[in-house]
Amino acid sequence: MQGTVDGFSYGLVTPVAAFLMACLGGALGLRCTTRSLRHRDSFKAGWLALGATSIGTGIWTMHFIAMMGFSVQQAPISYDRPITFASLGVAILMVGIGIFIVGYRGATPLTLVTGGTITGLGVATMHYLGMAGMRLHGQIQYDTVTVALSVVIAVVAATAALWAAVSVHGFMASLGASLVMGLAVSGMHYTAMAAVHVELHGTPATGTGDSATSLLLPMLVGPGVFLLLAAVVVMFDPLLVMGEPDWQRPTARGGYRHGAPGVSVPRRVAAYGEPANWSSARPAARGGRRAVHRDAYRSQDW
Repeated sequence: MQGTVDGFSYGLVTPVAAFLMACLGGALGLRCTTRSLRHRDSFKAGWLALGATSIGTGIWTMHFIAMMGFSVQQAPISYDRPITFASLGVAILMVGIGIFIVGYRGATPLTLVTGGTITGLGVATMHYLGMAGMRLHGQIQYDTVTVALSVVIAVVAATAALWAAVSVHGFMASLGASLVMGLAVSGMHYTAMAAVHVELHGTPATGTGDSATSLLLPMLVGPGVFLLLAAVVVMFDPLLVMGEPDWQRPTARGGYRHGAPGVSVPRRVAAYGEPANWSSARPAARGGRRAVHRDAYRSQDW
């Protein structure tokens, strides 16, 4: 018998909450990755690890919140705890591999595609491994084409996220990139859920694992506390919050800007006997600005 599947048992509550968790994990992960790429220091590996854990935790929590709204009318659903938590480890591990490839190999097109592919496959593996942990009196079947589409969405979204981490400048731009990433990850999840069909076996029976309600506390509070602590770490790092000061950024001709941030460099006032447009005068063909200054100096009336 075909089961009646409902992915929105609580209306828009679970999709919106899942989207926000994906955005939070993505924002923290992208900012940490940006920090490690643009400011090379002894904590590079630590920032990459924090970014991978943030993204992996965010998408895993997003998946479970979205699954809270999934139900089959004719059969209760329970979850196998070891498989469910194993999906978290897989997400963090594979996302970490993709991020470390980009972090240590550079932001070349090849590394972005490689890292994005591994990260996207990690997201898809986390989802389907979590689905394998479901227990119900029936068999879950998938539409092959829709599953392939969900994997493609995951890979494209992960590659775009890594590209944003190395290309997008500024806090607001990174925030926009995290919103796009959250939308893409949520789209991947609900695309994958659209491929689900449940074939029930005889009379419905009570599941043998933990229900979604019994897993709510350990699966949401733990990752939620971690993401909160990661957000605190990011907020207390000035290079992540404010970005690199203008006076430390290299200019187009090389070197660095002079002067403190926010203070304009004063223009030189022409001395007595110097041309009024001394500062804007073009350099001589051979002598440059020094020749202009020397001629103006000799022309003074002592």
